[in-house]
Amino acid sequence: MKSSLDYRFFENVFDVVRQIPKGKVTSYGLIAAYLGSKQSSRMVGWAMNKAHGVQPMVPAHRVVNRNGLLTGKHHFSPPEAMQEALEKEGIQVIDDKIIDFETHLWNPSETLL
Repeated sequence: MKSSLDYRFFENVFDVVRQIPKGKVTSYGLIAAYLGSKQSSRMVGWAMNKAHGVQPMVPAHRVVNRNGLLTGKHHFSPPEAMQEALEKEGIQVIDDKIIDFETHLWNPSETLL
């Protein structure tokens, strides 16, 4: 059973992810840091695993690891859907890695208040 604290954390993660602009990505760690819990990047990943079907929609495809790797792709059905969604937004992906990652990186701590 998920605690109410976990529920609130997941909801906060979803709120941040909903604000990632199209054509941009962020990392699990940057979201965790923005939420004041630097050591919780794994929990951000768990939140992304639960994001499918959440309303309003959570663009989980825009969250990758700190190196720009699509480590969460196996939670999409089919797994190629994550890459396809990013490519529709103009982000090139080769071998599960975002090309020009730094150009596409969005840091919520620099944008959100």
